[in-house]
Amino acid sequence: MADQLNEVVGKLKDAHGENLKAVVLYGSGTASVRGDEDRPKNLLVVLNRIAPDDLQSAHPVAEWLRSHGDPVPIYFTSREIDDSSDVFPMEFIDMSRARRVLFGPDPFERLEIPTYNLRHQLEYELRGKLLRLRTVYISVAANPDRLARLMSDSLESFAVLFRHALGLLGADAPYDKRECVLKLAEVLNLDRAVFIRIFEYAADEDVWLEAETRLTFAGYLIEIERVIQAVDELPGER
Repeated sequence: MADQLNEVVGKLKDAHGENLKAVVLYGSGTASVRGDEDRPKNLLVVLNRIAPDDLQSAHPVAEWLRSHGDPVPIYFTSREIDDSSDVFPMEFIDMSRARRVLFGPDPFERLEIPTYNLRHQLEYELRGKLLRLRTVYISVAANPDRLARLMSDSLESFAVLFRHALGLLGADAPYDKRECVLKLAEVLNLDRAVFIRIFEYAADEDVWLEAETRLTFAGYLIEIERVIQAVDELPGER
Protein backbone atom coordinates (compact mmCIF):
# COMPACT_ATOMS: atom_id res chain seq x y z
CA MET A 1 0.00 0.00 0.00
CA ALA A 2 1.37 3.40 -1.03
CA ASP A 3 0.02 4.89 2.20
CA GLN A 4 2.32 2.64 4.23
CA LEU A 5 5.39 3.72 2.25
CA ASN A 6 4.44 7.36 2.68
CA GLU A 7 3.91 6.75 6.37
CA VAL A 8 7.32 5.21 6.94
CA VAL A 9 9.02 8.06 5.04
CA GLY A 10 7.11 10.53 7.19
CA LYS A 11 8.22 8.75 10.36
CA LEU A 12 11.85 8.80 9.16
CA LYS A 13 11.60 12.53 8.44
CA ASP A 14 10.23 13.11 11.93
CA ALA A 15 12.99 10.98 13.45
CA HIS A 16 15.96 12.47 11.61
CA GLY A 17 14.88 15.88 10.36
CA GLU A 18 17.43 17.61 8.13
CA ASN A 19 19.91 14.80 8.77
CA LEU A 20 17.85 12.51 6.53
CA LYS A 21 19.28 12.47 3.02
CA ALA A 22 17.59 9.55 1.23
CA VAL A 23 15.30 6.56 1.72
CA VAL A 24 15.53 3.65 -0.73
CA LEU A 25 13.35 0.55 -1.00
CA TYR A 26 15.48 -2.31 -2.28
CA GLY A 27 15.56 -6.04 -2.85
CA SER A 28 16.68 -8.21 -5.73
CA GLY A 29 13.53 -9.15 -7.59
CA THR A 30 11.29 -8.66 -4.56
CA ALA A 31 7.62 -7.99 -5.14
CA SER A 32 7.78 -4.70 -3.27
CA VAL A 33 10.35 -3.21 -5.65
CA ARG A 34 8.54 -4.46 -8.75
CA GLY A 35 5.40 -2.79 -7.47
CA ASP A 36 3.34 -5.96 -6.95
CA GLU A 37 3.21 -5.27 -3.23
CA ASP A 38 3.65 -1.77 -1.82
CA ARG A 39 5.12 -2.45 1.61
CA PRO A 40 8.33 -1.12 3.18
CA LYS A 41 10.23 -4.46 3.35
CA ASN A 42 13.98 -3.72 2.87
CA LEU A 43 14.86 -0.09 3.44
CA LEU A 44 18.16 1.74 3.10
CA VAL A 45 18.26 4.98 5.07
CA VAL A 46 21.01 7.44 4.15
CA LEU A 47 21.94 10.10 6.72
CA ASN A 48 24.44 12.92 6.54
CA ARG A 49 25.91 11.72 9.84
CA ILE A 50 25.31 8.76 12.12
CA ALA A 51 25.87 9.15 15.86
CA PRO A 52 24.34 7.15 18.73
CA ASP A 53 21.61 9.79 19.14
CA ASP A 54 20.65 9.37 15.47
CA LEU A 55 20.28 5.62 15.92
CA GLN A 56 18.29 6.11 19.11
CA SER A 57 15.94 8.39 17.17
CA ALA A 58 15.35 5.51 14.74
CA HIS A 59 14.02 3.21 17.48
CA PRO A 60 10.31 4.15 17.18
CA VAL A 61 10.43 3.71 13.39
CA ALA A 62 12.15 0.34 13.73
CA GLU A 63 9.55 -0.85 16.24
CA TRP A 64 6.73 0.31 13.98
CA LEU A 65 8.24 -1.60 11.05
CA ARG A 66 8.71 -4.70 13.17
CA SER A 67 5.06 -4.55 14.22
CA HIS A 68 4.16 -4.79 10.52
CA GLY A 69 6.52 -7.74 9.93
CA ASP A 70 9.20 -5.70 8.16
CA PRO A 71 12.93 -5.64 9.00
CA VAL A 72 14.83 -2.78 10.63
CA PRO A 73 16.31 -0.43 7.97
CA ILE A 74 19.98 -0.45 7.09
CA TYR A 75 21.70 2.84 7.88
CA PHE A 76 24.59 4.35 5.93
CA THR A 77 26.04 7.81 5.46
CA SER A 78 26.67 8.97 1.90
CA ARG A 79 30.40 8.69 2.43
CA GLU A 80 30.09 5.17 3.80
CA ILE A 81 28.25 4.10 0.67
CA ASP A 82 31.10 5.42 -1.47
CA ASP A 83 33.76 3.85 0.79
CA SER A 84 32.03 0.48 1.36
CA SER A 85 30.97 -0.53 -2.14
CA ASP A 86 34.25 -2.38 -2.71
CA VAL A 87 33.87 -4.30 0.59
CA PHE A 88 30.24 -5.36 0.08
CA PRO A 89 29.97 -5.69 -3.71
CA MET A 90 27.20 -8.32 -3.64
CA GLU A 91 24.96 -6.30 -1.35
CA PHE A 92 25.50 -3.07 -3.28
CA ILE A 93 24.96 -4.76 -6.63
CA ASP A 94 21.66 -6.20 -5.38
CA MET A 95 20.55 -2.85 -3.98
CA SER A 96 21.46 -0.97 -7.13
CA ARG A 97 19.78 -3.43 -9.51
CA ALA A 98 16.40 -3.47 -7.79
CA ARG A 99 15.60 -0.25 -6.01
CA ARG A 100 12.98 2.43 -5.65
CA VAL A 101 13.90 5.83 -4.25
CA LEU A 102 11.24 6.97 -1.80
CA PHE A 103 12.90 10.18 -0.66
CA GLY A 104 15.91 12.30 -1.62
CA PRO A 105 18.53 11.78 -4.32
CA ASP A 106 19.34 8.30 -5.64
CA PRO A 107 22.55 7.22 -3.83
CA PHE A 108 23.28 4.64 -6.54
CA GLU A 109 22.83 6.86 -9.58
CA ARG A 110 26.54 7.61 -10.04
CA LEU A 111 27.97 4.95 -7.76
CA GLU A 112 30.66 2.74 -9.30
CA ILE A 113 30.78 -0.64 -7.57
CA PRO A 114 34.22 -2.27 -7.83
CA THR A 115 33.96 -6.01 -8.37
CA TYR A 116 37.53 -7.14 -7.74
CA ASN A 117 36.45 -8.53 -4.34
CA LEU A 118 33.25 -10.08 -5.66
CA ARG A 119 34.58 -13.60 -6.32
CA HIS A 120 36.20 -13.74 -2.88
CA GLN A 121 33.07 -12.51 -1.11
CA LEU A 122 30.90 -14.93 -3.06
CA GLU A 123 33.07 -17.92 -2.18
CA TYR A 124 33.16 -16.81 1.46
CA GLU A 125 29.36 -16.61 1.62
CA LEU A 126 28.87 -19.92 -0.19
CA ARG A 127 31.27 -21.77 2.08
CA GLY A 128 29.73 -20.19 5.19
CA LYS A 129 26.24 -21.30 4.19
CA LEU A 130 27.51 -24.79 3.37
CA LEU A 131 29.08 -25.10 6.83
CA ARG A 132 25.83 -23.98 8.45
CA LEU A 133 23.84 -26.40 6.29
CA ARG A 134 25.97 -29.30 7.48
CA THR A 135 25.71 -28.20 11.12
CA VAL A 136 21.93 -27.82 11.13
CA TYR A 137 21.55 -31.16 9.33
CA ILE A 138 22.97 -32.93 12.37
CA SER A 139 19.98 -31.87 14.46
CA VAL A 140 17.25 -32.42 11.85
CA ALA A 141 18.48 -35.53 10.01
CA ALA A 142 16.00 -37.86 11.74
CA ASN A 143 12.99 -35.62 11.03
CA PRO A 144 12.11 -35.66 7.31
CA ASP A 145 9.75 -32.68 7.53
CA ARG A 146 12.36 -30.50 9.22
CA LEU A 147 15.00 -31.71 6.78
CA ALA A 148 12.79 -30.82 3.82
CA ARG A 149 12.25 -27.36 5.33
CA LEU A 150 15.98 -26.95 5.87
CA MET A 151 16.67 -27.68 2.22
CA SER A 152 13.95 -25.41 0.88
CA ASP A 153 14.88 -22.53 3.21
CA SER A 154 18.59 -22.82 2.50
CA LEU A 155 18.04 -22.99 -1.26
CA GLU A 156 16.22 -19.65 -1.01
CA SER A 157 19.42 -18.18 0.44
CA PHE A 158 21.73 -19.97 -1.97
CA ALA A 159 19.68 -18.66 -4.91
CA VAL A 160 20.75 -15.10 -4.09
CA LEU A 161 24.40 -16.19 -4.27
CA PHE A 162 23.78 -18.22 -7.41
CA ARG A 163 22.69 -15.02 -9.15
CA HIS A 164 26.13 -13.51 -8.52
CA ALA A 165 27.81 -16.74 -9.62
CA LEU A 166 25.96 -16.50 -12.94
CA GLY A 167 27.16 -12.94 -13.33
CA LEU A 168 30.78 -13.94 -12.76
CA LEU A 169 30.34 -16.74 -15.27
CA GLY A 170 29.14 -14.23 -17.85
CA ALA A 171 25.56 -15.54 -17.97
CA ASP A 172 22.27 -13.74 -17.57
CA ALA A 173 21.02 -13.93 -13.99
CA PRO A 174 17.22 -14.13 -13.60
CA TYR A 175 15.73 -12.45 -10.52
CA ASP A 176 13.25 -15.28 -9.99
CA LYS A 177 14.96 -17.64 -7.55
CA ARG A 178 13.78 -20.88 -9.15
CA GLU A 179 14.79 -19.68 -12.62
CA CYS A 180 18.15 -18.54 -11.25
CA VAL A 181 18.91 -21.89 -9.62
CA LEU A 182 17.95 -23.87 -12.71
CA LYS A 183 19.92 -21.49 -14.94
CA LEU A 184 23.08 -22.07 -12.91
CA ALA A 185 22.41 -25.81 -13.02
CA GLU A 186 22.33 -25.53 -16.81
CA VAL A 187 25.51 -23.44 -17.02
CA LEU A 188 27.50 -25.70 -14.65
CA ASN A 189 25.84 -28.96 -15.76
CA LEU A 190 24.49 -29.62 -12.26
CA ASP A 191 21.80 -32.14 -11.37
CA ARG A 192 18.63 -30.11 -11.97
CA ALA A 193 16.45 -32.88 -10.54
CA VAL A 194 17.86 -32.33 -7.04
CA PHE A 195 16.94 -28.64 -7.05
CA ILE A 196 13.53 -29.27 -8.60
CA ARG A 197 12.79 -31.80 -5.86
CA ILE A 198 13.70 -29.24 -3.18
CA PHE A 199 11.40 -26.65 -4.74
CA GLU A 200 8.67 -29.30 -4.62
CA TYR A 201 9.28 -29.74 -0.88
CA ALA A 202 8.59 -26.02 -0.40
CA ALA A 203 5.38 -26.16 -2.42
CA ASP A 204 3.95 -29.44 -1.08
CA GLU A 205 2.42 -30.14 2.33
CA ASP A 206 2.82 -33.92 2.13
CA VAL A 207 4.76 -35.83 4.74
CA TRP A 208 8.12 -36.90 3.38
CA LEU A 209 9.85 -40.21 3.94
CA GLU A 210 13.10 -40.07 5.87
CA ALA A 211 15.03 -42.13 3.29
CA GLU A 212 13.87 -39.90 0.45
CA THR A 213 14.76 -36.62 2.12
CA ARG A 214 18.17 -37.95 3.19
CA LEU A 215 18.88 -39.06 -0.38
CA THR A 216 17.87 -35.64 -1.70
CA PHE A 217 20.05 -33.93 0.91
CA ALA A 218 23.07 -36.03 -0.09
CA GLY A 219 22.64 -34.94 -3.70
CA TYR A 220 22.05 -31.34 -2.61
CA LEU A 221 25.39 -31.22 -0.77
CA ILE A 222 27.19 -32.56 -3.82
CA GLU A 223 25.71 -29.88 -6.08
CA ILE A 224 26.46 -27.05 -3.64
CA GLU A 225 30.04 -28.26 -3.38
CA ARG A 226 30.28 -28.25 -7.19
CA VAL A 227 29.09 -24.65 -7.29
CA ILE A 228 31.72 -23.66 -4.73
CA GLN A 229 34.42 -25.44 -6.71
CA ALA A 230 33.39 -23.58 -9.87
CA VAL A 231 33.50 -20.22 -8.06
CA ASP A 232 36.84 -21.11 -6.46
CA GLU A 233 38.33 -21.73 -9.91
CA LEU A 234 37.24 -18.35 -11.30
CA PRO A 235 39.81 -15.54 -11.58
CA GLY A 236 39.95 -13.40 -8.45
CA GLU A 237 39.73 -10.01 -10.19
CA ARG A 238 37.41 -8.54 -12.75
